[in-house]
Amino acid sequence: MADQIDFQSLSFGIRRMGWIRFWIQVVLGTISGGILVFSYLGGSGKNILDASGLTMGLNITALSFFILFYSLWHGWLIVKTGRALKSSVRPSRGETSRLFKRGVFGDLIGMVFSVIGYQALAGALTVQAATTYSGFFGGGMMSTRTNQTVTMPITSLEMLSMLANTQVLMAHFLGLIISLLLIQKIYRTK
Repeated sequence: MADQIDFQSLSFGIRRMGWIRFWIQVVLGTISGGILVFSYLGGSGKNILDASGLTMGLNITALSFFILFYSLWHGWLIVKTGRALKSSVRPSRGETSRLFKRGVFGDLIGMVFSVIGYQALAGALTVQAATTYSGFFGGGMMSTRTNQTVTMPITSLEMLSMLANTQVLMAHFLGLIISLLLIQKIYRTK
């Protein structure tokens, strides 16, 4: 009887943490996905992104966003594993811990790409901010075509691109924390 109660509470805890992970990542992914779509399709198009140097950072952020789909699928697998623990045919502790470890690995890979994208976006925006007004680079950049000083102020679309990256990074980070808590829960339960 004591074993059944332990599996019931373990099943409930894993399902609850799986749902929390899943819905947090859905909400943050929806926000960042909408911003990324708007960044690629909205505004004045690709010319502004190419001119400001944000294209590489956005591409890496989009890669991290697609890794977030794996994390969402993985969150759903965690919920299914929690349900399976309640039944008479249960996955073993090894199978469950491997599932959680794959989640840790996926979220770490997503975080690495997100941080690289963040650095690319922050670097491009820093150079753009420095060339907007007189200051570090002496104000503006000289255009080779027209021989005039060109300034590129930071637009709200570029700031939203940075926000999309931050949302993806936060989604992977919270998924990582929840996966680590679940691994701890599996190994503490005797």
